[in-house]
Amino acid sequence: MIQSRNSITDIWGERHPYYGEWPARVDQSLTAEPDHWVKSACVLCSNGCGLDIAVKDGCIVGVRGRAEDRVNHGRLGPKGLHAWMANNSKDRLTKPLIRKNGALVEATWDEAMEMIVEKSKEIIVEQTGLGIGFYTSGQLFLEEYYTLGIIGKAGIGTPHMDGNTRLCTATSAAALKESFGSDGQPGSYTDLDTTDTILHCGHNIASQQTVLWTRILDRLAGPNPPKLIVIDPRKTFTAEKATVHLAPRVGTNIPVINGLLNLIIQSGNINTDFISRHTVGYDDLVKVVSKWTPEKVEHLSGVPAFKLKEAADLLAQTKTLVSTVLQGFYQSMQATAASVQVNNLHLIRGMIGRDGCGIYQMNGQPTAQNTRECGADGDLPAFRNWSNKQHVAELAKIWNIETDKIPHWAPPTHAMQIWRYAEQGSIRLLWISGTNPAVSLPELARVRKILDKEDLLVIVQDAFMTETCQHADIVLPAAIWGEKTGCFTNVDRTVHLSNKAVNPPGDARSDLDIFIDYARRMDFKDKDGNPLIKWNDAEGAFEGWKECSKGRPCDYSGMSYKKLNIGSGIQWPCNDEYPDGAKHLYTDHTFNTAKDYCETYGHDLDTGAAVTEEEYKVLDPKGKAFIKPSDYTPPHELPDEEYPFMLTTGRVVYHFHTRTKTGRSKQLNDAAPDAFIQMSEEDAAELGVAEGDMVEVESRRGKVTEPVKIGGIEPGLLFIPFHYGYWDNPGRSRAANELTITEWDPVSKQPHFKYSAVKIKKAGQGVLGKIRSAISQFTKQ
Repeated sequence: MIQSRNSITDIWGERHPYYGEWPARVDQSLTAEPDHWVKSACVLCSNGCGLDIAVKDGCIVGVRGRAEDRVNHGRLGPKGLHAWMANNSKDRLTKPLIRKNGALVEATWDEAMEMIVEKSKEIIVEQTGLGIGFYTSGQLFLEEYYTLGIIGKAGIGTPHMDGNTRLCTATSAAALKESFGSDGQPGSYTDLDTTDTILHCGHNIASQQTVLWTRILDRLAGPNPPKLIVIDPRKTFTAEKATVHLAPRVGTNIPVINGLLNLIIQSGNINTDFISRHTVGYDDLVKVVSKWTPEKVEHLSGVPAFKLKEAADLLAQTKTLVSTVLQGFYQSMQATAASVQVNNLHLIRGMIGRDGCGIYQMNGQPTAQNTRECGADGDLPAFRNWSNKQHVAELAKIWNIETDKIPHWAPPTHAMQIWRYAEQGSIRLLWISGTNPAVSLPELARVRKILDKEDLLVIVQDAFMTETCQHADIVLPAAIWGEKTGCFTNVDRTVHLSNKAVNPPGDARSDLDIFIDYARRMDFKDKDGNPLIKWNDAEGAFEGWKECSKGRPCDYSGMSYKKLNIGSGIQWPCNDEYPDGAKHLYTDHTFNTAKDYCETYGHDLDTGAAVTEEEYKVLDPKGKAFIKPSDYTPPHELPDEEYPFMLTTGRVVYHFHTRTKTGRSKQLNDAAPDAFIQMSEEDAAELGVAEGDMVEVESRRGKVTEPVKIGGIEPGLLFIPFHYGYWDNPGRSRAANELTITEWDPVSKQPHFKYSAVKIKKAGQGVLGKIRSAISQFTKQ
């Protein structure tokens, strides 16, 4: 292998100390010298690194980073350097499969599609489009999401469309909407190049966005390094570099953030002019956070008062601030409420819309932003407001359909409710594309039962025989990255074009081709009798999306495939005003909250109750940002005598999602071949277990058996990575989501993966000690 470094042992590579301009470093990994290179970008995390694909004799043989790319300046992480090998895996799906007599057997595309179309038409006649649901991914391309969004909303007329982005990034969108009126990250990755302080909230960036962490490491090694504050219950790679590490008990993010806000307000280091001119709701915030003294925060969260004060002092004194938020907030109790408080911190200090001041309500998946933008989830395309009749009418005009065809009579159906409808029998066809819910959803025993229901037709569109495919009635072989053309958008709004480098194996087709074929066979028409889907290829879909997005916050109208191929990443909005893209949003401190423009009228952060159009008109902020406070609510499941530990789940640096791709890379799989349960030294000693011992972990919902990993975590808390399922190890129950709880945030509807009460016993032995010290960590709440 030809490689610039061993990224398995040297995850972040050599240091390039800097301030202001991040130096380039080109990373590469090749198995052979290519005969040509194809321009693309990485889809193995939400960073969106520019890269080139190496091709030899019609096969992918490697990748290299692109030095001129604004996102990564040539760098790639271990997943980006090695996961492409999955494309060449011998166990790719190459032909459609149909279940006959209990077994999946090969079929033709005509057989599979005719079966889907026949069932679709039958359901629509019997119960309208409400009998059909779509559950998609954060890994398709923009053009595919937009096409799917039109099929669902304008062709079938179903509100039952969502994706696994509900599991990882729904709170990102919700927090941005609640504070600023619409989705869309205000900042830019370039803010990291000059900022004085960085705040990571529930975000182990060192493992989850390795190249972005490399950017921070290079700043830390350079002149004028930033201060680093990390909120995470585990001592992660990120926390090890922190100036101040706050390690709260799981479920206590709100007390910690409220305590920080209270101390900052008490210090007097707030921007009163900005608050009065550009925000509403500040007085309510003061009332809520004023009672959160350092001592009260310590009592509930376990964060020492002196550490809270250290962090607050840094946040109060800093001249610039970048904040990132991810699953430690998004998948925990009060997800949207806690994430909004991070926005509030920036608003009371006036740190938004300028260099060095960015908020990244991070995405967990590479194309999650496009899911939200294009309407393949519960949102209307281009950040339009479901409750605004004019927005719905605009969309109907663009699609040339009757307004009533678009299902806007009620809020869209979120993922967990889609699965509930399938369980109840009102959804009779569930189309799953590019994701693996039989490993990634909570409470997996329940998910398997739903997938196996006789009155539910399950279609799975994927590249490999995943755990979900094994329960499907129809399996459609899909092309993946490198085998198709399309765009995707990263966290800081940078759009890349990924060009097709090789052909997909066998009869596999791109998701776009599959969706277009379905629309044609269903004979979806506009009101003039013309095909509803007006394009036959990715570029045509992109041009259609440009029309849809024009004039909205995520305006792509100034982009083109040609322009995207010339440069190396363009941020939206890109239009006549910003022909090269806009680095920051809200530079004039006018936010997307005007009643006729906003994406949502907002919600009560504690109950999830929606603000009505009439209520919003009364308080019309006219472009001011919302400061929304929230008080503390404990997690709904806490340790007790029977289940004395709290379990949290998460990721490891070498794997993505359920290892469908990364598990098929020898380098990545060898680096992290199995799940584990992480526990503190104190708990291991009291339990009498050693590193590598096998233990059985049981919750009220299921059980798993895992090897023990000791250290780097607080007593009373356990951690299991969620990546590992059964396709390569069917003999042992090891999927973390066998244990997790079916519960979700009231606003974002994102499931709570970060807390479950569990008990432990050595494999084959009785229950280990009740560990009263573990229980005591949480009974203080």
